[in-house]
Amino acid sequence: MAKRYHQAVLASCEIPWDENYELIEDVFRAEARHTIASGFNNLYIFGTAGEGYAVTMSQFREIVGIFREETTGEGVHPMVGVIGMSTGQVVEKVGAAHDAGFRMFQVSLPPWGELTDAEYMRYFTDVCGSFPDSGFLHYNLPRPKRVLVTEDYKRLQDAVPNLVATKYTGAPPAECARLVKETEIQHFLGDNNFPFGCLRGECSLLTSYGPMMPKRTLEYFRYGVEGDFENLFRIQARIAEAADDFLGPARGRAMIDGAYDKMIVRAGGVPMPLRLLSPYEGVDEATYEECLRGLMEKHGDWLE
Repeated sequence: MAKRYHQAVLASCEIPWDENYELIEDVFRAEARHTIASGFNNLYIFGTAGEGYAVTMSQFREIVGIFREETTGEGVHPMVGVIGMSTGQVVEKVGAAHDAGFRMFQVSLPPWGELTDAEYMRYFTDVCGSFPDSGFLHYNLPRPKRVLVTEDYKRLQDAVPNLVATKYTGAPPAECARLVKETEIQHFLGDNNFPFGCLRGECSLLTSYGPMMPKRTLEYFRYGVEGDFENLFRIQARIAEAADDFLGPARGRAMIDGAYDKMIVRAGGVPMPLRLLSPYEGVDEATYEECLRGLMEKHGDWLE
């Protein structure tokens, strides 16, 4: 089944903050350039890892403007994430990024209360319908209390022609199969469930660990595209092992996603501060160094 959006590896850019919670512009620009140079030409800002839930409107506009400057190169496909509490808030932010020149957006459902079937249909028709010249990816996660499944997307794809993709890292194997086989939407699956989608057809990869293992991540994606399932599952196991050894010392703490993602970006060579916007806490420096030692001692040669 032909998909509405191209097959790709999608990578997130995190936001570096100084002691006063101001953007460190040179580090952010370096991160965007490093991400593209590492082979990830499909990149986005403002998911959960990118603290899209926390930025003010002024911060949003500032960072969107810089991201636009850094992603105008040929063959680069940038995306702006928008997290809001209502349709109106989401449309306002999408509008600001649209004015800056972006035409691909990532949206999640409003998280204050679980949406009914009629409400999520209205949300997507109102948001996506406000920008008919743009494409939209649905960031499908449990935080909004409603996780959509194949039957929901079959209804949506008939009603919303510019809903072109999803990001669904929590889909179990059977659901991955249905999503891939029964919808024309492109599904970005996570490091752990990507192979199960590949078994059934075309899908894409949302990488969490790509910034610290770019070559292995692109190799992993290639095996999926080529249908080399033996090597696909082999490298999936090794990525999971490396991730566990890296994140192990930081686990057991109640931290939001971005705390781990900033560690991953720093491990990949970008001088990313571990600080998160208030009130959330990141990893302390000592724990990060312990994590990095575990990664390099056990997997350093493999990551080269």
